[in-house]
Amino acid sequence: MGEEKGHDQTSTDSFTGDSGLRQAIDFLSSLILLSHSIKVFSVKWQSIRSKLEELNSSLISFENCNSSENQEMNELILSLMVTITECYDLARRCVDFSYSGKLLMQSDLDVIFAKFDAHSRKLTEIYNAGILTQGFALIVSRPGFGACRDDMRFYVRDLVTRMKIGDIKMKHQALSNFYAAVVEDEKYVNVITELGDVVNVLVNFLDSPEIEIQEGSAKIVSVIAGFDSHKGVLVGAGAIAPLIRVLECGSELGKEASARSLKRITENSDNAWSVSAHGGVTALLKICSLSDCRAELIGPACGVLKNLAGVEEIRRFMVEEGAISTFIKLSRSKDETVQINSIEFLQNIASGDEFIRQTVVKEGGIRTLLRVIEPRSTCSSKTREIALRAIENLCFSSTSSIGILLNYSFVDHLIFFLRNGEVSVHELALKVAVRLSGTSEEAKKALGDAGFMPELIKFLDSKSFEVREMAAEALAGMVSVPRNRKRFVHDDRNIALLLQLLDPEQEHSGNKKLLLSILMSLTSSNSGRRKIASSGHLKNIEKLADAEVYDAKKLVRKLSANRFRNMLSGFWHS
Repeated sequence: MGEEKGHDQTSTDSFTGDSGLRQAIDFLSSLILLSHSIKVFSVKWQSIRSKLEELNSSLISFENCNSSENQEMNELILSLMVTITECYDLARRCVDFSYSGKLLMQSDLDVIFAKFDAHSRKLTEIYNAGILTQGFALIVSRPGFGACRDDMRFYVRDLVTRMKIGDIKMKHQALSNFYAAVVEDEKYVNVITELGDVVNVLVNFLDSPEIEIQEGSAKIVSVIAGFDSHKGVLVGAGAIAPLIRVLECGSELGKEASARSLKRITENSDNAWSVSAHGGVTALLKICSLSDCRAELIGPACGVLKNLAGVEEIRRFMVEEGAISTFIKLSRSKDETVQINSIEFLQNIASGDEFIRQTVVKEGGIRTLLRVIEPRSTCSSKTREIALRAIENLCFSSTSSIGILLNYSFVDHLIFFLRNGEVSVHELALKVAVRLSGTSEEAKKALGDAGFMPELIKFLDSKSFEVREMAAEALAGMVSVPRNRKRFVHDDRNIALLLQLLDPEQEHSGNKKLLLSILMSLTSSNSGRRKIASSGHLKNIEKLADAEVYDAKKLVRKLSANRFRNMLSGFWHS
């Protein structure tokens, strides 16, 4: 840029009109390139380079305007060229390590940055004064897919310049193009976060009094927040506070975009306190309690609160503010997203907190969840799965809660899903039934009375090892209850199946320990012992006993002792 550009020899008169603008652009480009080779004062040079890129993009955009006859613009170009020359001198000295002192050079760099910043603000004033023609309104075409990074950066810089110095219409158009770019090609999100001032401009626009500007920036921020690697950039730029202000005072579309952003940002629990500190919890609870809010807003708002519920102090505050009753009501929503987020919120907020769990139960949470899983309800399979898990987590640690479930036909709902549900609900219902069977004697009786054992017996021969295990575990517990044992023994095929499954050569052989445990329980009844002893598959138990399987040997001893007692009884009564 130095001698070949001839800074010292070129008259300032040549830096006017269109040729002066083009020269300024060329010199800025050369200075930007030179700045990349500087190895000292890197932070300060990074700031200067960002300002140079901003000015360069602005001047390139101004080439579309008829600026050659404008005196203010010509004066600005002259002043800018003087600053560029000064900066070039500083850059050369930093590259050559020929500066006289660090403190003095740092001071000079601060001064040069301030001058470039003043030029940038002057450009904004010229445009806002309406002096230039509307050629500037012609936005640069977006580079196609596969474009190089420099072309993408140039396009983003051009949009940012228009966002900074354009009128309302131009700002809105630039934001629309920006949004289209980040939605269609995620590489633009990377470019945005690389150019630090872009995020700052977007965050500042969140406080714009112009609804279209606020909405446009909120939508772009929402997209950026969807990338884990860029959430920290938004938080670092101070996005949380203005996002919450949009929630409080923005338009419906702005609020929806803001809620989506906060939901994504709070997936990182480290950001929970920042949302709470800026009044986000109160604003979100208010949205969730309003009956006239759209599901598109309530859904992500519920999601934010669900993410925040993991922090104990915030959780308690939510309960004090009436969150439980609000979310029990939302759990009845006809919108799937709202309903799922509400149910998950109730589950999260009560997790590990007995007081809150009891509050959910007292305010009717269990009955609401039971209505969700009713066979006649129109809820989706996904919603039913979420509700089943919530019931399991909220109720199975409490005897009184299990009693409520049994009184409200929970077992009947479970068996319906075992027989008719989709595969995912089907397996979940089995898992829940297994866990329920281990909670109390009353639960075992209720499951037996509802007809669970024939369904569980079918699962013993399932292709899925996990399903076979769960079915055997549930049956092992249920046959400890006399009336369930009687039901099991009544069907001869049940014992025959258990004995067959003990055959090591059987394709779907079961867990021997669980199967032998079931058979041992069955020997408590006379008919059970007789049917086992007379089965053609008894040899499978004997093989296991010969192989030193302890439970099999124990079972054979019990059957043998019983046979001997029967022989003695027959002898003494003959």
